[in-house]
Order: sequence, then C-alpha cells, then structure tokens
Amino acid sequence: TTKAKPFTLDSSKYDQGTFSGRFKHFLNVIDPRTLLTTKNELEDSLSLLNSYENGSLPQNVTDARLWNAQKIKQAIIHPDTGDKIPMPFRMSGYVPFGTPIVIGLLLPNQTLVSTVFWQWLNQSHNACVNYCNRNATQNTSMSDFISGYVGAVSSAVGIALGLNALVKRSTKLSPLTRSLVQRFVPFPAVATASVCNVVLMRHSELSTGIEVTDANDNVVGISKKAAKKALVETAMTRAFLPAPILLIPPVIMTMLERTKWFPRYPRLNLPAQAVLVTASFGLALPLAIALFPQKSQISVEELEPEIKIKTKEVALYYNKGL
Repeated sequence: TTKAKPFTLDSSKYDQGTFSGRFKHFLNVIDPRTLLTTKNELEDSLSLLNSYENGSLPQNVTDARLWNAQKIKQAIIHPDTGDKIPMPFRMSGYVPFGTPIVIGLLLPNQTLVSTVFWQWLNQSHNACVNYCNRNATQNTSMSDFISGYVGAVSSAVGIALGLNALVKRSTKLSPLTRSLVQRFVPFPAVATASVCNVVLMRHSELSTGIEVTDANDNVVGISKKAAKKALVETAMTRAFLPAPILLIPPVIMTMLERTKWFPRYPRLNLPAQAVLVTASFGLALPLAIALFPQKSQISVEELEPEIKIKTKEVALYYNKGL
C-alpha cells in the first residue's frame, strides 16, 4: 500500500492548482459511498478532526484515517454553516438521485405533460442542490429562495417547450431527422435553465456580498465583486455539466437503434439508456466542478477599495460554492 500524504486540515490530498488535482479531489468528494455514512461514523470523523485541530490526537491515528474523516466531513457538512446537507442535495448524492431524472428527460416521444414534469423535477432538484451548496457566509431569505426557484423552473419549462414546438413545426425536417433533433432538445433547455437556476437561486449573494479571507482563513471583508466571480464560475460549471450527460447517450442510442439486433429487443432500451446516463453523469460531474477550485482566489486589485486598504496581501480567497 502507498503511504498517505501527510494530513493537513481543510485542504486536499491533491494539488488544487491543477485541473487533474481538482478532478481527483472532486471524484473523492462525490463518492456515493459517503451516503452510507452512519451518524456514529460522522460523529467519530468530526471528533477526530477536532482532536487534530486541538493538538490532542492519539498517536496511533494514521494520515489515511484523517484523510478519510475529512472526506466524510466534506461530503456531508456545509463548510460555511456547519450543518448537514440533506442526502439528495449533496454532491455525493447528485448522480444517484439525479440519474433517474435525466433518464426521464431523455425518454423518446415526450408529451407536453411529460416534458413539463421532467423539466420541473430536474430544475427542482438542481435548485435544492444549488441552494444547499451555495456560499452561505451571508444569509439568504426564504423569499429569495422561492423567487429564484419559480424563475428557474419557469425558464426550464419555457425553453424546453419552445424548442419542442420549433422542431415539430419545422416542415423541412425528415421524420428521422426530427426524431434525432428532438432527442437533443433537452441539452440546450437544461444547459440554459441550469445557468438561470444557479443565478436565480444565488442572486442574493450579489447584493449582500460574500466573505473574502486571507491565506490563514481570517475574514478580511465582505465583497460583492467576489460574489459575482463565484457566481460566474459556478454558472460556467452548470452550463458544461449537462453536455456529456445529454449529448453522449442520444448519439450512442441512435447508433444502437440502427443495428439489426437492438430493435428486436425493445425492452433493452431503458436499461441501455440508464447505463449510458449513469456513466456519463459520473464522468461529467467531477469534470464540471473541477473547472474551478472550490476555494477560489481573487486579486486584491479586483476588490472594493474598502477591502484593499485592510490588507497587504496580493490575493484573497472565497468559497465559490459547488
């Protein structure tokens, strides 16, 4: 067995300055096995990390055990509030709970009702994930949450229905082309709506600002400019996230349906779709959230004048959220 890297609190085993390091880090963060963590295992992990912080750690505790304790904490506990994130809205629960919804989005021959239902369910799940993984250094009111949720769901349903209507009205498309294009409708609908979703669910950060800290986690000030940067970065990850999930399965399914044997076994359609979506989702999520570090950096020159005068640092840090 390889020896674990020396443990450091609230950091990562992997270099967060590189994309590959962030990809490995987030593969760890989204590990669905952490969903099986019991209450006692969580309490033991938190107790172990507190002992490390207080310098009262028993001598026989290994670095590997400490890294695992931190993995459990990062998967379950919000870094700003210290509260447990509900299981379906954790990043480790995004793939297991989100996959059945994505399969629903990709089902062929959607009706008006089914299109509205799956888009509503998808954006409701996304809204809760965005809210539960936001930067929470400043409070978000319930009215902000509700208005963001209504706006996010309305945009998703509106875009999906509009694109479906355009495809159906197009007289120049052959039936085969129309069927193929309809399979790709969920992608622009979900990508655009996902960006709207994260912006609407977290727009209050733009007016309240978020905390910026120095390298030692001391709060230097509250910045609206850092909040804007955090929101742009998160929106970019949400725009990228649906691409592999909603583009790869339709391409492969279309190829399979053109083979001689696949149409003979229509019952294979749903299991094949499920396997493709799960694999695509499992790959897309760490790729998307690894685009930017969770603890992001911003130049002091980009920040408000009242923050600049409080520090001699060249750059400060903020929690981007996930």
